[in-house]
Amino acid sequence: MTASGTSEMKIFTGSAHPSLAREICEYLNASLGDIAVRKFSDGESYCQINENIRGADVFLIQPTCPPVNHNLVELLIMLDAAKRSSASRITAVLPYYGYARQDRKDKPRVPISAKLVADLLSTAGAQRVLTIDLHSPSIQGFFDVPVDHLFAAPVIVDHIQRLKIPDLVVVSPDAGGVERARAFARRLRAGLAIMDKRRPEPNVSEILHVVGDVRGRNVLIVDDIIDTAGTLLATSKALVENGARKVYACFTHGILSGPARERLESAPIESIWVTNTTPLQDSWKTYRRITVLSVAALLGEAIARIHNNSSVSSLFD
Repeated sequence: MTASGTSEMKIFTGSAHPSLAREICEYLNASLGDIAVRKFSDGESYCQINENIRGADVFLIQPTCPPVNHNLVELLIMLDAAKRSSASRITAVLPYYGYARQDRKDKPRVPISAKLVADLLSTAGAQRVLTIDLHSPSIQGFFDVPVDHLFAAPVIVDHIQRLKIPDLVVVSPDAGGVERARAFARRLRAGLAIMDKRRPEPNVSEILHVVGDVRGRNVLIVDDIIDTAGTLLATSKALVENGARKVYACFTHGILSGPARERLESAPIESIWVTNTTPLQDSWKTYRRITVLSVAALLGEAIARIHNNSSVSSLFD
């Protein structure tokens, strides 16, 4: 039997973000599948699917967030287990696609790790990939299987629209994010500004100029990932120095690693919105300036449409 709306849908999750998987299942009015995932004493990952999935349409939910390498290998092992259990179709659901920032050869003798991860997923058994806000849309071309690329913008924009922030200007922290910022600005009926950023080394950014008028305006910094918060710190300070009234920021993926807390404490930011594509560490859950928005309904609807072989792109019409 080919994978279709007539085959049984089975949803499983690894250890990376089980709370998101449970939310997705609640949206779908479905039960989370029974899978045992654990580590041996030496750190090796192990899994066993504890129910029959022969001929089933299987969805494996696992963002490759920190600890990235562990979560990635765990996903690969789950994919292999599903493949060897005769699933009809296997979809890897990666709300956050790790290694996406290594998507090109920008220096001599460096890997294109985003492509390597794509090959690993396909080899392990993924016949389809569902993900949200890839760091670069061109990563879809690294796969030889279909990729459904979702956007968190509707979830974030809906929340910001309810706040009715006056005199708003949307800011892209670099030239690469202009299309994303322009889409936000159009939906929010706001102005647009761009930061001229240089990155001399990984996780280090320098802001040289602000392109656009932000004086006396409230500004919203829009980006896909907040990791060490270096870009956010530099961007927010530059905007305030150029006369911005209040600074807000929104991100799809809230990684928040390394010196992120120290940098956010010194950044002139009113509020930060992130989605739950990755789990916030416990130390961040009570941080007063961060609000988490759920993408469970977005992912759940996409999963339902993939299972029923209906359009996913129409979600964003």
